[in-house]
Amino acid sequence: MAYGRAGWVRVPVGDDAARWTTRGKCLRVLVVVHNVTAATRLLDVLPLFDDDWRVQLLVTCTGSSAFAAGTAELLSDTGVPVVPYEQATETGVDLVISASFGGQLDFPAGKLAVLSHGVGYTKRLATPDTGSGAGAVPAPVFGLAPEWLLSQGVPVADALVLSHPEQYERLRIACPEAAPTAILAGDPCFDRMLAARPYRERFRRALGVRPGQRLVLLNSTWNSDSLVGDGADGRGGGDVVAALLDRVATEFPVDEYRFAAVLHPNIWHGHGPGQIRAWLDRARRGGLALIDPLKGWRQALLAADAVIGDHGSVTYYAAALGTPVLLGAAPLDALDPDAPISAFMREAPRLDPDASLSAQIARLIRCHRPLSGPAGFTTSVPGESAVRLRRLFYSMMGAPEPGWPASLKPLPLPDYEAGTATVPFHVLSQVLGPGEIAVSRRAGPRPMVGPGHDGELHVAVHEDTRDVDQLDLADVIFRDGAPDDPRFGSPSVWTAEVLRRHQGCSLAAYVTGPSACVVRVRGEEPLRVVAAPGADADEVSGADPAAYASALYAWLATGNPGAAAADKRLTQAMADGLSVRTGTRLHRVRVVPLTPPE
Repeated sequence: MAYGRAGWVRVPVGDDAARWTTRGKCLRVLVVVHNVTAATRLLDVLPLFDDDWRVQLLVTCTGSSAFAAGTAELLSDTGVPVVPYEQATETGVDLVISASFGGQLDFPAGKLAVLSHGVGYTKRLATPDTGSGAGAVPAPVFGLAPEWLLSQGVPVADALVLSHPEQYERLRIACPEAAPTAILAGDPCFDRMLAARPYRERFRRALGVRPGQRLVLLNSTWNSDSLVGDGADGRGGGDVVAALLDRVATEFPVDEYRFAAVLHPNIWHGHGPGQIRAWLDRARRGGLALIDPLKGWRQALLAADAVIGDHGSVTYYAAALGTPVLLGAAPLDALDPDAPISAFMREAPRLDPDASLSAQIARLIRCHRPLSGPAGFTTSVPGESAVRLRRLFYSMMGAPEPGWPASLKPLPLPDYEAGTATVPFHVLSQVLGPGEIAVSRRAGPRPMVGPGHDGELHVAVHEDTRDVDQLDLADVIFRDGAPDDPRFGSPSVWTAEVLRRHQGCSLAAYVTGPSACVVRVRGEEPLRVVAAPGADADEVSGADPAAYASALYAWLATGNPGAAAADKRLTQAMADGLSVRTGTRLHRVRVVPLTPPE
């Protein structure tokens, strides 16, 4: 005997669902997902139905998006019943919620509410009949044009959710037939960011940003004219981010800057997460944080000191938060010229590919004056989206709202990412005075030494480096790990082993935590180097302890002293400590015997 159609869900909906369902009187809310990008917005609003025993959530995927990868896994992770799209179109529901107009959105029952999956509706997206070449009709604005909003002259959606009245004015002009469906209900994505602003420092610490470091976020939307695009469509641009990453390694000291990348889900899943990681391998080994495009991008945006972006929504959100933005790509023809984001793209500072990137970032931060447009046009009702959307959804179902306040989920605290770099460091050090050493570490080519660049160079290499040939050339070899990790015996055992294996190495350092490491100077007993209380006493940590190890090496090697002079300097460091300068920050460091004995 056959039970329903092959592959179709039987509980809580299906041909014989009444026989098996425990709660069969629920209101049915169907969430229609096109791809991971749209799903991020839908996941924002699902908690509005939490705790309501009257509601049964269902989710389906249209299968219409070219960016289908990752969607099935995401739907499975929601834990909500996933209904095949064909079955969904034949299932009676009370409310349908979508964040895109792609695919067919015809359902036998239930009113349809459509949300934007970006900052309003801003981008042009070609339809099959748009054409190309000379005389081609400009692509319509996705979500505001009749091509998307109407079916046989009738509005597809019962409610088109807008975040600002300016979107209504563009809608009224572009598609007056759909204007009566417009509902002003704010931006739940931006509201979650606004609510999380007090936790900015926690997000920075989670990303491994240390006191005194600046976090620069590289952000790219999808398409060949984006920051990550290669310009294959012929509209300009091309491999901007590839050139940027080379300059990051060359120009930015790792103790003064932390870089992270937020890539649009259509890049991530279109090319494949493994391919993205492969393309960014050396950058990641140089300390670049690759942010999860679903779970972590908003926290990274809140943590950033500056953003190098393009014409995507994330860049506009950054500007709306008041973060300095430098445009690395801004194809205005891809945007609605009447949208506020177009005005922003015309006003925001542009990346100069021929000028120093570090100087541009420093000037961007120093001279930043937030533009009023992004903050004013992102939402006209900040903090109100939960109340307005829940009211809308329940009114569309003809049901009273729950008695408790409507709320969105707080942004979660991301897992800690230390940002350990494993490419060889070229360290420029300079002794400024007795026990005071400035160090500047770069995860790239050798920095200049000469007039205006006084100091000595040495090489520090992480033991896990992919550049294994550099280990035998390293002056300092380091690693990080738990002090009781049995794989390494102990920090004392590991440091002795490294110096035996690599005869050219003078100092080995095992980083045991955010502010301490165990070091062994060749021919000496192991020592503990730790940030001392002082200016940083109220902060979680100072510089990377591996920088302290390089400073100690530089102090002992100053002037190429003999063994007696080096011993004297080591004794002085143990008695008085060291002062380590990274950029504008001065860190007091204690050098003490390793106790208790191991």
